[in-house]
Amino acid sequence: MNKLTMKSADLTQVNIDKIAELFPNVITEARDEHGKIKRAVDFDLLKQELSDIHVEGEKERYQLTWPGKKEAILTANLPIDKTLRPVKEDSIDWESTQNIYIEGDNLEVLKLLQESYLNKVKCIYIDPPYNTGNDFVYKDNFNESTDEYLANSGQIDESGYRLISNPTSNGRFHSDWLTMMYSRLKISRSLLKEDGVIFISIDDNELYNMKKICDEIFGKESFVGCFVWKRRASSALASNLVSTDHEYVLSYGKNSGIVFKGKEKNYTTYKNPDYDPRGPWTLGDLTVGMTKDQRPNQFYDLIDPETGKAYKANPNRVWAFIPESMNKLLAENRVVFPKDINKRPMLKRFMSELKRDVDPVSTLLSDVGMNSEGTKVIKDHFDIPIFNYSKPLSLVEQLIEQVTDSHDIILDFFSGSATTAEAVLKLNSKDNSTRNFIMIQIPEAINDSAEAQTLSLSNICEIGKERIRRAAKKIKDETGADIDYGFRVYRLDSSNMKDVYYTPDRLGQMNLDDVALNIKEERSGEDLLIQVMLECGLELSLPIESKEIEGKTIHCVAGNSLIACFDVEVSESLIKKITKDQPLRVVFRDSSFQDDSARINVEELFRLLSPSTEIQVL
Repeated sequence: MNKLTMKSADLTQVNIDKIAELFPNVITEARDEHGKIKRAVDFDLLKQELSDIHVEGEKERYQLTWPGKKEAILTANLPIDKTLRPVKEDSIDWESTQNIYIEGDNLEVLKLLQESYLNKVKCIYIDPPYNTGNDFVYKDNFNESTDEYLANSGQIDESGYRLISNPTSNGRFHSDWLTMMYSRLKISRSLLKEDGVIFISIDDNELYNMKKICDEIFGKESFVGCFVWKRRASSALASNLVSTDHEYVLSYGKNSGIVFKGKEKNYTTYKNPDYDPRGPWTLGDLTVGMTKDQRPNQFYDLIDPETGKAYKANPNRVWAFIPESMNKLLAENRVVFPKDINKRPMLKRFMSELKRDVDPVSTLLSDVGMNSEGTKVIKDHFDIPIFNYSKPLSLVEQLIEQVTDSHDIILDFFSGSATTAEAVLKLNSKDNSTRNFIMIQIPEAINDSAEAQTLSLSNICEIGKERIRRAAKKIKDETGADIDYGFRVYRLDSSNMKDVYYTPDRLGQMNLDDVALNIKEERSGEDLLIQVMLECGLELSLPIESKEIEGKTIHCVAGNSLIACFDVEVSESLIKKITKDQPLRVVFRDSSFQDDSARINVEELFRLLSPSTEIQVL
C-alpha cells in the first residue's frame, strides 16, 4: 500500500512529469540532498530543444553522449522548405488506394509528414543500416545551401541525394551512426498514436547504443522488450569459433503500458482424468528459482499424505509456497504426487482460473524464418536474387499483427525492398482488413553489376515499388481477397515556391508583377495542392478530385475538406459557386485577385455565404 506524504504536492516533480511528456529525452538522474537517486531535468538538453542555435554547457550526469548529439537534436527541430510531388505513372490505383510510397531522404520526409500524420501511426517497423563500417549512413545539414553542402561533403548519388559512407578508415565509429538515427527516431515518435509501438531491427554492433537513445527518446518506462530471432544457420567460417546467428528487434511504445495481443493459448494440455468438479486442469511447477538461503522457510520436506513419502526440497530451487500455504493446497487437492519416484510433485492449474485466453508473446521468436526466407521471397517474385539482406516476411508480419487492428497505419522509413508493405498486404488478405502502409526510402543507386539491372531497376526504390506490384498480384491470385492492393507514389523535391516567397526582404526592389510570380514555372496545380495538404495536415491518401468550372481548375480534397484554385483572375461568380460546398478551407494564389479590393470582396463573400471557411493564399 502507498504511504501518505502528509504534505502538499511537490510542484517541482509535477513540472518534471509534464516536461517528461513533451521531452522524454531530457529526463536524467541526479542525487538529492540525502544522496538518493531521483529524476531530474538535463537543462542543457532542454535548452537545446527550445533553441535554434547550439547551446553550450556540460556537467556530470548519467547519460549517453557523443560528438554530434546536439547537432542531431538541432537538425530534427529545424524546418525545411521541401515538398512531395505526386508520381502517378509509378502508382497503382491512385484514385482509390490508401497506401503510400515516398521516395526521398527519410529525415526530410518525416518532417513533411509531421502535420498530416501527427499521432496517427499505430506501428513503425524499421530495419536501418547496421553500423558495420561499410554501410551508408545519411549526412544531414540543413543550415548549408545545397551548393555548400555538396562542396563540403563531396558525395552524392546520381539523383542528387545526399549520402556519405562510413568507410573502414573510420573504423566502426558510433557518432555518425548515432547522429543519423537519433534525429529520425526523435521525429518519428510524434507520428505514433498514444498506444503506438515501434520495432527496430538491430545487431550486436549498436544494440546497446540503440537502446540508450530509445530510452531517451521514448522513455525507459516505454521499453516493451528486446526480441531475439535466429537469422542464419551457424557458420563454419567463424574466426573465433563463435558464430553469431541471431539478431534483435527492440520495441518501445510511445507511452508505457503497451499490450500485445498475445498468442492463442493451447488448451490441449488441460484434461480432467480425476473428474475434478472444478473442471479441466494441467500441471504446473511447484518450485521457484530461489535458494534455501534466500527462502529458508520454503526449504522443507513435502509429505504425500496417502503414502507418507517425503519429497525433499532442492537447495537451489525451493518450494514455491511456505508450509502453511502448501498445506492449504494439499487440503484442496491441488497437489499431484507422481507415480514415478524419480519425478516431483506438481500443482493443479485449472482452466477456469485463467485470467486471459492467450499466452504472452515470448521475446524469443522461435517461429519466424531466417534471412534466407527473405531472400527466397524476393527471388520468387523476381526469379533472381536481387536483394540479399531483406528481413524474413514472417518476422515483420508477426510483429505487425501483434499490435495493429484492422484500420491502422504502419510506417517503415527505411523501407528497403518493401518487406513491410508485403507483410501488410498479407495480413489484410488473411483477415480482410484495411491496414495501410507508408513506405519511405531514399533512391540509393544499386551496383551496376547487380542482377536488378537486368530488370531495368536502377535504385532501391525501383526494387521496392516493383516488389509491391508483384507481391500484390501474387496475393490476389492466391487468395482472391478484396483488399487495397494499390499505392500512391510521391517523390521528395524542392519547394514549389521560388526564393522570393520565403525571403522577399533579401531580393531587393522588385516590381509587383515579379513578386506575384512566386511559383516555379514547371510546377503543376497538383504539385501545389500536395504541398498545401501537407501544411494543412491532410493525409496524403485522401481522395482528390479536379474539375473545371468557368474555365478554371478547382481541386477538391476529401469532398469539402479543402478546395483550392491556383489560377489567376478568379471571378466573383466562381467564388460564389465554391461557397455552395461550404468548404472547411479554401486556398488561392495571391495573383488570383486583381487587387486588394478584389481580395476584400472575396473575404466578404465567404463571410456572408460560408462563414466557417478558412481562407488562405499562396
